[in-house]
Amino acid sequence: MRRIDLKNFQVASSDVARDINRTVLLSLIRSCQPASRADLARLSGLQRSTVSLIIEQLIGEQWIVEGATGRLPRGRRPTFLRLNDRRVIIGVDIRPVQTTIALADVNGQFLSQEGFPTPSDPETAVARLIAVLRRLIETHADRLFDGIGISLPGRFDVESQRLIFAPNLKWETFDIKTPIEQATGLDVGFENAANACVLSEVWFGQTEGIRDLVVVTVSEGIGAGILANGHLVRGVNGMAGEFGHVQLDPAGPICSCGGRGCWEVYASNRAAVRYYHESQSCSGGPEFADLLLLADKGDPPAVRAFEEMARHLGRGLRMIAVALAPEVIVVVGEVTRLWSRFGPIIEAEVAAQTLAGRRPRIVPAHEGQTARLRGTIGLILQKQFGDGRGAVL
Repeated sequence: MRRIDLKNFQVASSDVARDINRTVLLSLIRSCQPASRADLARLSGLQRSTVSLIIEQLIGEQWIVEGATGRLPRGRRPTFLRLNDRRVIIGVDIRPVQTTIALADVNGQFLSQEGFPTPSDPETAVARLIAVLRRLIETHADRLFDGIGISLPGRFDVESQRLIFAPNLKWETFDIKTPIEQATGLDVGFENAANACVLSEVWFGQTEGIRDLVVVTVSEGIGAGILANGHLVRGVNGMAGEFGHVQLDPAGPICSCGGRGCWEVYASNRAAVRYYHESQSCSGGPEFADLLLLADKGDPPAVRAFEEMARHLGRGLRMIAVALAPEVIVVVGEVTRLWSRFGPIIEAEVAAQTLAGRRPRIVPAHEGQTARLRGTIGLILQKQFGDGRGAVL
């Protein structure tokens, strides 16, 4: 039973009903394309006259286009509809080392990608990003741009849209949204990297129909995005999901957040590198990408470093499984390239302390290397295909 919040509610006016029907039809076209008007009426349960009115509106807005004509034994031949792939979205993935910019159509197909080293201060980074965005828009002047989605390795305030917490990026609080919108004339949406990966799974992944899942991103740090009953959980000031900064040992190594013994100092990419260096009694040596190659070749110190990382990763996932009881936990990150070797260690740690019932499935992300970028595309799509109440399914 759902209780109505009497301080924040909306009655179902004719405009609300029309918007809901529009979203339903647009979503059906996206999932079933090519689809005829008759198909949409049958699948939605709406009157054919209602379907025709909304379809004409969507054609006029250039969201959908008419394609081939079907053949029937008798009666009027149906015209099939599909999303207009001239509509495009820009996705930006900002990471501490590299910033990647991609152009994708509304079906999520990437048309181009490019990147540059991430500057150490936000003002320089935004200026360089704006230059790339302007060039991208000018180069594709024949396209219809719907917006810019940006993934950040930190948290932003939902109200002010300012970056407020990014310990691995090491940027101060900064208004990224306003200068980009002013320079490009496009709407800009932000999302935490882990939340962006949740959107990637919802819109483009292999978890269709699952309404309770957690995506854990493993890179320079560890982040978690939470989907609960089909809603993305953001919490106060957008800080929900910071499991990476849950303290496991107050006497542990110093974390980038300023605390000690956080989960990410034991289970992130940097932790694996530290384990390797400690085993070799040296401060220098291979970085994470090199360590992956060594472990893949069976190098004993590299394998032991990843085994230690996997054990700590599994113990942290156990905490998430107990706290949130999701159906699926999706792991995103370069470590998934060695999932066949180290995934069983992670799964065994989670299974070691299942309280009751079925434990969550632990799976590596589909197309994990592009999950954040795909999530930024989903972030903008959600404005057209979402239900307007925070639900993403």
